[in-house]
Amino acid sequence: MTDHRLIREFFLGFIKIHILYHAAQAPVCGVDLGEELARHGYHVSPGTLYPTLHALERAGYLQRESRTVHGRRRKYYCATGDGRSVLQRARKQACELLDEIVENDG
Repeated sequence: MTDHRLIREFFLGFIKIHILYHAAQAPVCGVDLGEELARHGYHVSPGTLYPTLHALERAGYLQRESRTVHGRRRKYYCATGDGRSVLQRARKQACELLDEIVENDG
C-alpha cells in the first residue's frame, strides 16, 4: 500500500468520526457537513461524502430524514443510539492514541 493510500484511509476514519460528532449535536445535511469538513482541512468530494453518509446509515449509526429547505429537498442525518455509542468509544480510543503519540513526540 502506498503512503498516499494509507493516509487517505486514516483521514476517512477521522471524517467518519467527525460526521458522527456533528450528527450527534444536531441533524446535519451533506452540504453543511462538506463545508464543516473543509473548514478543518478535509476536502472531501461529494463522491466520497455521500457514500460515507449512506454507509454510516446502513450500518445503523445515522438516521436520515428529508426536509424541504428553500424549496429544495435535503436529507438530514442525526446520530442513532448506536452512532452515539460508537462515537464515545472512538473518543476514548482517539484520546488514548493521541496521548501516546504526543508523549513520544517531545
